[in-house]
Amino acid sequence: MTSRQQTHRSHRKGASAEAAPVQPISMYQSRAKTYPREINGFYQRLRTIAVFVLLGLFYLLPWISWNGRQAVLFDLPARQFHIVGLTFWPQDFIYLTLLLVICALGLFFVTAVVGRVWCGYACPQTVWTEVFLWVESKIEGDRMRRIKLDRGPWNANKIWRKSAKHTIWVLLGLWTGFTFVGFFTPITDLGARFLTLDVGGWEVFWTLFYGFATWGNAGFLRENVCLYMCPYARFQSAMFDRDTYTVAYDPNRGEPRGPRKRGADPSALGMGDCIDCTMCVQVCPTGIDIRDGLQYECINCGACADACDTVMDRMNYPRGLIRYTSENALEGKRSSLLRPRVLIYAALLVVLAAAFVLGIGMRSSLRMDILPDRNALYRVIDDTHVENVYGIKLMNMSQEPRVFRVEVANNNAYSIETDPERVRVAPGEVRNLPARVSVDSRKVQGGGHDIVLRAYSVDGSTSVTETTRFHMPINR
Repeated sequence: MTSRQQTHRSHRKGASAEAAPVQPISMYQSRAKTYPREINGFYQRLRTIAVFVLLGLFYLLPWISWNGRQAVLFDLPARQFHIVGLTFWPQDFIYLTLLLVICALGLFFVTAVVGRVWCGYACPQTVWTEVFLWVESKIEGDRMRRIKLDRGPWNANKIWRKSAKHTIWVLLGLWTGFTFVGFFTPITDLGARFLTLDVGGWEVFWTLFYGFATWGNAGFLRENVCLYMCPYARFQSAMFDRDTYTVAYDPNRGEPRGPRKRGADPSALGMGDCIDCTMCVQVCPTGIDIRDGLQYECINCGACADACDTVMDRMNYPRGLIRYTSENALEGKRSSLLRPRVLIYAALLVVLAAAFVLGIGMRSSLRMDILPDRNALYRVIDDTHVENVYGIKLMNMSQEPRVFRVEVANNNAYSIETDPERVRVAPGEVRNLPARVSVDSRKVQGGGHDIVLRAYSVDGSTSVTETTRFHMPINR
């Protein structure tokens, strides 16, 4: 059958029916690049403050000194983690675990109350993307100029603007990678060795790796990290409910939408307050239309609320067509902040935060481990005394060298001899101290007994106790 016959046959199937062409179905649709428009407003000022504070902390902290050392330094080779006046060791891993649990609960609490404000204001992806977008806007121009530049042909103007932008992006990325490595290697020493080209291979690798990651994520991927790579966007719905405050459009007030003259009375026109200017879409960093309702792509940055308030001011309409509110509030129902999940999160946060602070405050700068001699449980001396041998490990977790002694606590029947009697332990050092504990068998019953050994610094600054087992013949 020829193509003409096929066409004729299809027309015969119905007078008004036309053969619909078969379109191939694409399993992947490429996402159009988002060009966020610059906007001023209350929430944008908050985001700008957050950018300055967070980036200021990141870039400046490694350069701050504290008692002759870097204030924040994670010294992996020495297994020391310095945070201002505190030093943590691998033995303090429990505090890191507790801190991570507190951070997770804090994220759950904030999300249950005000949605994804972490994503909109404090997420590193958002913070660095804001900086890279600012650089782009200063070099390539506003939103329309950037769109025109990308769609236009490659010429001298486009080449130098793109080259200048990427040069600054690469420098920012490299400085970010250098600063990141500076949290693990003393940054002043790292900088001096970079200048003299005497830097280690791993330091170069991680500087380039994090520099490239910053350049790629903040410069190219941008909102795609939030939409496709970040798992938080996917499971946030488990923490949302109808009382969670999110950025939302009020359809009861805004619909039906449509253009009109400035100052026109919407009720007289039979319309809502939304003039369908799409400013809320143009300023959105993820490129969504907030008027379509709650969407997982929304990062709660409030840019659309600032844009809409600006338009409402020009139209002499009240603000708040787009605002932070809850689904129940939009429907005219009662909205409650104090609800079970929020109270549970808050209670757990308070308890864990108190435990963390209390644990840090009561943390001893001395650690002692006792290892009984496995070759002989006990030794009988002069038919009257029984002796046990131990290996004691003392670890000085302070920043000062200290001299320690060990004694049997709260029991004068036992005596202890160590070699040496006093041991000097440098900061971060672990010293093995042989010890012999003896007792007059006529003063205690036979069998095993628990005894408490106490290690203390001779200056009285710190002490620690550990319980161990003292073995004796059963028939004595």
